[in-house]
Amino acid sequence: MGKLYLVPTPIGNLKDITLRAIDVLAQVDFILAEDTRKTNILLKHYEINTITKSYHIYNEHKVLDEIINLLISDKNIALVSDSGFPCISDPGFLLVREVIRKGIDIESLPGASSIFPALTLSGFPTTNFVFEGFLPKKKGRNKKVLQLSKQTRTVILFESPHRIIKLLNEIKDIFGIERNISISREISKIFEETIRGNVNECLSHFEKNEPKGEFVICIEGLKN
Repeated sequence: MGKLYLVPTPIGNLKDITLRAIDVLAQVDFILAEDTRKTNILLKHYEINTITKSYHIYNEHKVLDEIINLLISDKNIALVSDSGFPCISDPGFLLVREVIRKGIDIESLPGASSIFPALTLSGFPTTNFVFEGFLPKKKGRNKKVLQLSKQTRTVILFESPHRIIKLLNEIKDIFGIERNISISREISKIFEETIRGNVNECLSHFEKNEPKGEFVICIEGLKN
C-alpha cells in the first residue's frame, strides 16, 4: 500500500518550509490541499509539479473512500492545509483516523506552526499550556470561556480579524480586565506584530487600529 504524509506548510514566509517537506511534495503521487490555489503558489515557487486535489471541511466525507482507495492501490499522498499543520484547527482528522483504522502507513513531518512562536513571544510560562484553537462560534462558547478563565496554565487561542474584538470583550468580562494577554498576528509575514498588556489595554489598541490578519492569543494562567 501507499503512505499518507502530513506535511506542514509555511504560515507566511515561503522559506519556512523544510527541505524534507519539499522532497515529499515533489515525490508523492498526489497532494490533498485545503485550497489548491494557495497550495499551487507554494508548489510553483519550488518548481513542484505534483497533481493537487481538493480536500477541505466541505468535501472530506465525500472524498474519503476515494482517497483510501488510492492509498490502498499503492499511491503515496501528501496532505497539506492552507498554512501550518494539517489536522490542527484544519481538516485532516477524519482521514487520519480512517488511514490508521485501515492499517495504512502514515508519517507526520515537523514544520512551521503559529502556536509556538506566539507562545514563546508572550513571555508567559511555557512549561505547561493548553491549546484550544478556535472557540465555538455559538453553542457552548460562554461555558468554554468560563472554563478557560479558571486555567492556571497559559491558554492559546486562534481568532479571525472579524471576531477578535468580540473575543477580547469576552475575556474582559469573564477573565477580568487585569488578566495579561499577548496577541500575535501575521507571524513570519511583513506586518508581523505582537501586542502585550492586560486585556483592557489590548482591547483599546484594536479599537483604535483595525484588526487585520490571523491572530494567536495567549492568555496568562490564573495565579494561585
